Amino acid sequence: MTIGFIAYHYPRPEHFAPFVERTRVVQKTLRSQPGCRSVEIWATPDRDAVITTGTFDSEQDYQRAFGVARGLGEPVVFDDRERKPREIVTLLSQ
Repeated sequence: MTIGFIAYHYPRPEHFAPFVERTRVVQKTLRSQPGCRSVEIWATPDRDAVITTGTFDSEQDYQRAFGVARGLGEPVVFDDRERKPREIVTLLSQ
């Protein structure tokens, strides 16, 4: 079963560009992991939110990849550069 995610991030306006760069570091890391099918970075036209999406071959691949990403430290830490908490939705293919 394929597993996916959609994550909504809300960087403060003054941190928008650096935040996107942080997500690119995570994207590169996730894409290099076994079972990763895709990881994309999107932004709303008004730059209010950065949305990341991705799919993995299995829950195990997903969990392992995000374990590696958490090891990156700074690029994945929620801090005051974001104006409200992230919203992460996990999806299962049907």
